[in-house]
Amino acid sequence: MQYFEDIAVGTTQAFGSYRVTREEVVAFAKAYDPQPFHLSDAAAAATHFGRLSASGWHTCAMTMAMVVANLEANQQAGLGSPGIDELRWLKPVYPGDTLRCETEILDKRPSRSRPEMGSYRSRMTVLNQDDVAVMTFISTGLIRTRPAV
Repeated sequence: MQYFEDIAVGTTQAFGSYRVTREEVVAFAKAYDPQPFHLSDAAAAATHFGRLSASGWHTCAMTMAMVVANLEANQQAGLGSPGIDELRWLKPVYPGDTLRCETEILDKRPSRSRPEMGSYRSRMTVLNQDDVAVMTFISTGLIRTRPAV
């Protein structure tokens, strides 16, 4: 189990693989972001996207799926997150793309009011199969401190 004390500033990690499908792009858009360029090839062709593209919010959701799978595989004593900063959608995500994540720990600090926890900030970069960054953000994670023995 990874606790606050185990997190080292500057640590990097690469993880995840998420294949983007046309069906999922359209289904997500219909439910949550029904803009024409997320729903129709013809509508998307008339925009700067050039073809059907995933919603940025869908890209966030796909990233979260990879993050959770990574946390489960690596047994972190995580307590959730109070949010993210500096979210940027850099390039369109298209059906057929395969996404992956790279993260770097930027800083960490123990809680002043809750000694059983601390927080850390990390920079997330989501890349496609061509190693092109499609999204970045800074996240804050909450994590338990190591229990006293």
